[in-house]
Amino acid sequence: EAEDKLRHTIAEYEERLTYEIAMIKKMGYPGYFMIVWDFIRYAREQGIPVGPGRGSAAGSLVAWCLRITDVDPLHYDLLFERFLNPERVSLPDIDVDFCERRRGEVIEYVTRKYGRENVSQIITFGTMKAKAVVRDVGRAMDMAYAEVDRVAKQIPAALDMTLEKAVAENPVLRQMRDQDPRVKDVLEMGQRLEGMSRNAGVHAAGVVIAPGPITDYAPLYKSNRDEITTQWAMKEVERVGLLKMDFLGLSTLTLIQDALSEIKRTEGFVLDIDAVPLDDPPSYQLFVDGQTYGIFQFESSGMREILRKAKPQRLDDLIAMNALYRPGPLKSGMVDDFISRKAGRSEVKYELPQLEPILSDTYGVIAYQEQVMRIASVLAGFSLGQSDVLRKAMGKKDPRVMAKQREAFMAGAKVKGVNEKKAAKIFDLMEYFAGYGFNKSHSTAYAYLAYQTAYLKANYPRHFAAALLTIEAANTDKLSLYIGECRDRGIAVLPPDLNESQMHFTVVPEGVRFGLTAIKGLGEGAIQSILQVRGEVGRITSLHQLCETLDLRLVNKRVLEALVKSGACDTLLPQGVPITAGRATLFGAVDSAIEHGGRTQRDRDRGQADLFGGGDDDGLTIIRLPDSAPWTEMELLGYEKEALGLYLSGHPIDRHADDLRAFGARTVGDLTLGDLPPSTDGSPGRVVLDDVHVGGIVSGFRPLKTKKGDAMCVFALEDHQGSVEVVVFPETYGKFRAACENDALLLVRGKFERDEESSRLQATEVIPLHLLRERLSKGVRIRLKADTARETIGRLWDLVAEYRGDRPLAIEVQLNGSGPATVVRMDINASIRVRPSEQFLAAVERLCGPG
Repeated sequence: EAEDKLRHTIAEYEERLTYEIAMIKKMGYPGYFMIVWDFIRYAREQGIPVGPGRGSAAGSLVAWCLRITDVDPLHYDLLFERFLNPERVSLPDIDVDFCERRRGEVIEYVTRKYGRENVSQIITFGTMKAKAVVRDVGRAMDMAYAEVDRVAKQIPAALDMTLEKAVAENPVLRQMRDQDPRVKDVLEMGQRLEGMSRNAGVHAAGVVIAPGPITDYAPLYKSNRDEITTQWAMKEVERVGLLKMDFLGLSTLTLIQDALSEIKRTEGFVLDIDAVPLDDPPSYQLFVDGQTYGIFQFESSGMREILRKAKPQRLDDLIAMNALYRPGPLKSGMVDDFISRKAGRSEVKYELPQLEPILSDTYGVIAYQEQVMRIASVLAGFSLGQSDVLRKAMGKKDPRVMAKQREAFMAGAKVKGVNEKKAAKIFDLMEYFAGYGFNKSHSTAYAYLAYQTAYLKANYPRHFAAALLTIEAANTDKLSLYIGECRDRGIAVLPPDLNESQMHFTVVPEGVRFGLTAIKGLGEGAIQSILQVRGEVGRITSLHQLCETLDLRLVNKRVLEALVKSGACDTLLPQGVPITAGRATLFGAVDSAIEHGGRTQRDRDRGQADLFGGGDDDGLTIIRLPDSAPWTEMELLGYEKEALGLYLSGHPIDRHADDLRAFGARTVGDLTLGDLPPSTDGSPGRVVLDDVHVGGIVSGFRPLKTKKGDAMCVFALEDHQGSVEVVVFPETYGKFRAACENDALLLVRGKFERDEESSRLQATEVIPLHLLRERLSKGVRIRLKADTARETIGRLWDLVAEYRGDRPLAIEVQLNGSGPATVVRMDINASIRVRPSEQFLAAVERLCGPG
């Protein structure tokens, strides 16, 4: 089986396994492996999804045999020594990903297994960093939040940023300090407090397992929420020799599990995600097309752009792309070089023939740390343990250590018969690339997981979409983005339905049905009560019938109003009733429905029945609904947005979509969603775009004044994919003040900035969307029928005179004959020009007919 499936001989596995077991025993880590194996085994038995095993541990054949990792290290040429070797003094590190929803069960199992007094989570300390300390000091000095926020936003977002550096780098902040004594005080006081511990929390993943009571080995801390942690942080815990495990929650595993459950429910079979073919063309086509929204590690805009260029066709390509998409390789041109060589535009060259087997998977580019180790082993005779020391030294770039390593490499290469100049050049290449090289074991495990999610998206698109929308139900920006992509891919997302929707998003024959959990204000208890009523009475026919059985302690007025606003109660409306009128009527009936339900339940509890019957033939109560004024379309969409966090049945800017596209406007999702490009230190970086256009609807409008008293404003601009904060400074606000108000439809032009904490658009121009067509139009062409009355033509001429402008006018007459209709163009005096405003177009259509 090993020969056929994995292209290796049994002997190779036996040799590697024997070596690894001897090394693990020699270093005293068998118990460590068995602890990890034990809780992973428990998770699998309980049906808790476990990740494919990431980090250096993926390079261990023992870990693969124990199913600590699902990545075969021989198949992907992963090195055990990158994980564990005698030259490496630090403890081995196995990070395990679990389903986000059920991670706590595994920690609870470990706690029971080894004893509550022996197991503890690890403390983490929040420190006063530059932005945080400014906000804290400002609050303590009773400064208004808006003022403090204005100062904090001038501090650049970088991992090692300090107030001193921020003042030196940002002239605006320097000016604020010099002009305002209070800002100066905040910055001076902040510099004294900067770097101090601010608060204690619980480490996101770290768990300590001790051989006896934790109190014998480390001091403990009890939070105000009764959480017990060590008083020592992660590094101190490791330094004293305590065993630290990382139990990480990964939403992608939850997504995969939910998708598999939906496949089983709807298709009637169990899909083994670990056995899917790794050469599935539709899956790779998703990557080639950059359609990777929702695909683990591959959905940022930058990554999608690189995927379209690289056109990956195999898992090795995905592993390489995952490793190369980081600041160093991107800035150095490595990624462009990789893409060019893969496409055949550049020649793949190897300095020595011995390098070809090591670098062929990455087309001659050194992308992985393991490749650096392998080169040192093959060319200089280093043991793989020594190679790992070299790899680490190259990453740290210590000149003294590097001088020793160069000497050892050159001596080893000489023994191996490698030309001295070639050896020196290769060492320099290794040193250059080692700073950018990524851990292939980690990249392989995550690329494998990404491929699995892509396989589900390509082959089971509805099931994947339902699972993805479920895990992002609370994130309205992402929910809006993913629903938009579903529509683009032909997957209908059906609105919530009181009689059809389940707790989560579900697959139905028509597409994907909205889950009740995505409606704001509905707790799990309320949803369970609604589902229970459905189970008891079958189809719900009215709000009053629903309230007769519901637990009204869980389902209150606010819950029922949210159901109506979201459209979940539309199926209770008689056929033919417009939604705008029907939802308004149901909304007005909520109070009477709750009152009726409470009275009915009290009577039922007392054993009373309606003296005069009062029901129809089915025993259902007949209730007259109140007369309510229909909602306007904007009111309906506004309530929908309030209940769902997004516009579902439509969007106010829908009718301007073609004009926005023609104008080259960006969507909010293009700007605000996806991963930030990494900065030089590996932390999330910053995006600055100098001249962008974004269309949307205004919400949260706030008029403000500068310290000089000049008027300005801040508002949120929303479209299908989310919202972005827009700041309109006094000069721009003075020009476009009339356009800036709540619910206005605008095209905003300006400078966009985004970092890890916030994103905003600094407006330089604001254009009402109803003027957009006027700007775009090169001219106006009016087509009339041949039998148009003379009076109509006269009135049309009056309209042309009323809406004089600068765009040329053309008149066409459609002649009706026995054959196909013929259009004759009439010559119009070139001096007659019009303004193609929406009012003019609407007036023409009212006069001459729609279209």
